[in-house]
Amino acid sequence: MKAFIGLGSNLGDSVATVRSAFAELGKMSASTLLANSSLYRTAPISGAQQPDYINAVAEIDTALAPAALLAKLLALESRHGRMRPSPNAPRTLDLDLLLYGDRIIDEPGLAVPHPRMHERAFVLQPLLELAPECVIPGRGFAREFLPQVSRQRVEILA
Repeated sequence: MKAFIGLGSNLGDSVATVRSAFAELGKMSASTLLANSSLYRTAPISGAQQPDYINAVAEIDTALAPAALLAKLLALESRHGRMRPSPNAPRTLDLDLLLYGDRIIDEPGLAVPHPRMHERAFVLQPLLELAPECVIPGRGFAREFLPQVSRQRVEILA
């Protein structure tokens, strides 16, 4: 199954953390890293005073079921020191299961497609870099949401 993972970090050496997470996704059992986007510097969505984020998207092919894939992603976050003191708190590493094929999943602790991905430039820009014709199941083409998020600051890193 093809899946897309959103990556983000705004604590510590975020560039190194996201690059390390790409490498670890490439070594994840029952999965193959197909592609990774460029890195993007983005403003925090919450409006809180915190450092900018480094965001990216990875495309994988996986034999893992959605819940098993999410468990692996959460374990990878933990290995990078992820704490969850409050929603929208700064983070060493954030991994979101954005898309899992064309499936729509609504289970406790797991919502796919990610319920706010179409509202976030830091997800849409790197996702469309990898998959310009990407469809968000139940919503439509991802590119159709870009005008709605055009005021969110997203800068590609050289």
